[in-house]
Amino acid sequence: MMARLAAILVTILVLGLGGGASPVRAQLLQQEGDDPVTIEADDGIEWVRDDKLYIARGNAKAVRGTLTVSADTLTAAYRAKDTGGSEVYRLEALGNVVIVSAEDRAVGDRAVYDIDQQVIVLTGEGLSFKSGIDTITARDSLEYWETRQLAVARGDATARREGQRIDADVLTAHFGEGPNGENRIEQVDALGNVVITTPEEVVHGDEGVYDVLREVATLEGDVRVTRGENQLNGERAVVNLKTGVSRMLPGSKAGGRVKGLFTPERENN
Repeated sequence: MMARLAAILVTILVLGLGGGASPVRAQLLQQEGDDPVTIEADDGIEWVRDDKLYIARGNAKAVRGTLTVSADTLTAAYRAKDTGGSEVYRLEALGNVVIVSAEDRAVGDRAVYDIDQQVIVLTGEGLSFKSGIDTITARDSLEYWETRQLAVARGDATARREGQRIDADVLTAHFGEGPNGENRIEQVDALGNVVITTPEEVVHGDEGVYDVLREVATLEGDVRVTRGENQLNGERAVVNLKTGVSRMLPGSKAGGRVKGLFTPERENN
């Protein structure tokens, strides 16, 4: 396997590092029982044998199955397998990172793809993850766990969908399969400074769970539901964003009470 790989890479180095205009492309390593990792780049692919690295520069792209990672520079780390041969176990993308699967798209400045764990972590400016009609953004980092089918947004995290918005310190989106086989968000867990905004109301709380399919949010901790000049305050609320019905419930704290502030509509003179 390594002899065949070395021969391929020698060809890549000769053709790709010579400054030609054509992009360089090669199927680098076959993952046992899985899809191969294919890497291509405009400015060539460097093989750092002692460090067990491949470095692709200039509009670089790595493809594995339906997943594509594009960036200014891609670095792939590989290792020897006990059964012989080698495998890529880590990809790092730097600069103008775009990650696309069959139904999802993520962007950022830097991304690390751990192939063993099948998790992608994005950092930098302009972090976003789009899946169907759902978009998630964050300030600090975005994680996407392929096998667990969830995304984690950290720092000023936001999830948007058709006029609805959830803000929190940390958002965890759980994905499922839709009726047509599409990937969709089915539940969002929100933690810290939670704010749910719709065209009709704004809901605040310390933490919450949003059932996306039922459009029902359950929030706990210093909950405030505001609609116009009217407000409900309590420790726990169940908000149906589809019907517009909000239920404020007493919390577990001793003496906890539900309070409401209702302002009569003013007649126009």
